[in-house]
Amino acid sequence: MSSENQQQRKQFPPSSPRHVAIIMDGNGRWAKKRGQLNIFGHQAGIKSVYRAVSFAVNHHFDALTLYAFSSENWNRPSQEVSALMKLFVRVIGSEVKSLHKHNIRLRIIGDTSRFGIRLQELIHLSEALTCNNDGLTLNIAANYGGRWDIIHGVRKLAARVQEGIMHPDQIDEDALCQVICMNELAPVDLVIRTGGEHRISNFLLWQIAYAELFFTDVLWPDFDDTIFESALNAFSQRERRFGGITPYDANEL
Repeated sequence: MSSENQQQRKQFPPSSPRHVAIIMDGNGRWAKKRGQLNIFGHQAGIKSVYRAVSFAVNHHFDALTLYAFSSENWNRPSQEVSALMKLFVRVIGSEVKSLHKHNIRLRIIGDTSRFGIRLQELIHLSEALTCNNDGLTLNIAANYGGRWDIIHGVRKLAARVQEGIMHPDQIDEDALCQVICMNELAPVDLVIRTGGEHRISNFLLWQIAYAELFFTDVLWPDFDDTIFESALNAFSQRERRFGGITPYDANEL
């Protein structure tokens, strides 16, 4: 997004978000409450993903970004990780045609090189199928970490300097913005985290610099339209200053 467009958004903050990101937390605890393995909670959480995507489409969001698998999640038990990968393959394979039918563009953000060949191919085919859709952009953060994102972008800029394409003095905020994930999309306006924790867990560290945060104790499999509406209502009541001050505050100086 250009500096001019960013300035326009600062002057006229929207009452509803264009880009919402969700940290989908609580699947494991939801399953344990029912005496089940964690994967049972992940499977139940897929229904909440469907609800969230439908809600985003109905509310005309530009983008919805879901934190599905962090770069730290590899530290989980191998059986759970393996089951998650299989679930990922199954869901993408079964749902991509429906996403395409509803004009949704699917993007997978993160380091996908660590995934199996089958999953990498499926991601490539799914993104290619939906790349020209101009409805909701659905970003799935998989093997993603905010620190990885920034480092990956810095390495791209360093390579350009090494190749003589740019000078080190040209590396600034705008330059880095152009090489991180989702650089072509509107900035994240609202971050929702389920499960009761009040942290961002290495999620979109750069992209959520001025996002509003909404935390709920509801576990992800129980997340529904009512909770989503509550987040939007809270967002509409926030006064977004983007580092500036309101006219009222200025009068007090």
